[in-house]
Amino acid sequence: MKPRENVQPLRSAEEIQQFRQALQMSRTAERDLLLFDMGINTGLRISDLLPLKVGDVRGKTSVTIREKKTGKKRTVFLHMIMPEIATYTEGKEEEAYLFASQRTGQPISTTQAYRVFQKAADLLGREDVGTNSLRKTFGYHYYQQTKDIATLMVIFNHASQNVTKRYIGIEEEEMAMSLKYFKL
Repeated sequence: MKPRENVQPLRSAEEIQQFRQALQMSRTAERDLLLFDMGINTGLRISDLLPLKVGDVRGKTSVTIREKKTGKKRTVFLHMIMPEIATYTEGKEEEAYLFASQRTGQPISTTQAYRVFQKAADLLGREDVGTNSLRKTFGYHYYQQTKDIATLMVIFNHASQNVTKRYIGIEEEEMAMSLKYFKL
């Protein structure tokens, strides 16, 4: 399965809701929806979400992880999705992986997570959605709500604000808007 190029954020509440509905068609819908919700509400990379265990997040408003890609510690706030986490983890053992394979009990792979999101995107006729869309969706909406690109740059561990704007698709969007009515 070839990774999708030009992966984009989900830019509207409607797109997010449609994606949730597409995920609900899966036999692992409950797991996949929580993975989606955690991704779009924390901005963590998929490789940092998958190793989480039930005990890492159950009843907690935050969790500190060490990012695989950067090796840096990061505190992730979960208060906004605590009800979803509580419902999903009810009856599960503390040591169980949050996003476990039904077959092995081990965390699903990044490839399997990609397939889950690609299947949902295909149902919606979208070719611009992949696992990285979750992180980009978080960044896009964080920026739209706060206009705080400096903090978002720190959250994402990016080297510059321009890198962050380009990553979440804002740079191109702002340029298009500034040129929309330009005329000499």
